[in-house]
Amino acid sequence: MKLQSTTLTGCGNGACLCAGAPMVPMAPPVVAVNGIVLQQPGSGVDPADLAAQVVGELLRQAAVAARLLPDAGERGARPLDGASRQVIEAMVEQAVGPVTPSEAECRACYEADPGRFAQGHLLHVRHILFAEVPPVNVHALLVRAEQVLLELSRPGTPKERFAQLAAVLSACPTGAAGGDLGWIGPHDCEPELVNELFGQKHSRWGMGVHPRLIHTQRGFHIIEVIGRRKDKPRPYADTRERIARELAGQRRAEARQRYVRQLALQARVEGIAQEAVWTQGTSRFWCHD
Repeated sequence: MKLQSTTLTGCGNGACLCAGAPMVPMAPPVVAVNGIVLQQPGSGVDPADLAAQVVGELLRQAAVAARLLPDAGERGARPLDGASRQVIEAMVEQAVGPVTPSEAECRACYEADPGRFAQGHLLHVRHILFAEVPPVNVHALLVRAEQVLLELSRPGTPKERFAQLAAVLSACPTGAAGGDLGWIGPHDCEPELVNELFGQKHSRWGMGVHPRLIHTQRGFHIIEVIGRRKDKPRPYADTRERIARELAGQRRAEARQRYVRQLALQARVEGIAQEAVWTQGTSRFWCHD
């Protein structure tokens, strides 16, 4: 038997008054904390910023409950001023307690990866720069850079091919020298290159053409590492203070997240996923640290 297609409106019951009634789109839920409305999601606010506002309201209400801040009522959803933030900071620090790492923890962190605290780490690098200069078509520039990277990454590509392409394509004056930048360290190049070449755990070991383009303010770079000078690990005594600061910062962030999580689970949080509150929201609220 062939079924006829039909279009139903309402609940589908022809005897019901809702049949034929126009569908009314549901309004997006408001974001609120214990009845205090913050704002509508989808109002152009970054989700992490919205989660941070929820964190701020949770902390403000906790401070009011502890009689550390006056009750602002419905006006509590306003951004926190500097004085209120200081009160909240002190309340949270007292609640989470000390986060000073022990000597054993600092030493264990050092021994797990002493190369992370190396000094004198240098790379011999050459590059091809596809400059992002108006009125260049950035999409076309990116496509061309990816094509060249693919060619240079193929097994069996002659070693001299990089220098040949650099001489023809690179917008950097080093193109005339095959793109050779010489020996460089973290203080000799742009932040994006520093992060990719020196900041990643894997970056201390890789040689050859870098597997992906690196985008900086100047444009797209194809990078080839052709030499490395073995880094010299710094003694533990010279790095202990830095390690202690890093560990303390991690512990403080974790403790704050647990504190906010407890507040969120005890509150009535509407219009936003609670997990986003104590992950994204906590990080963004304290991003000034």
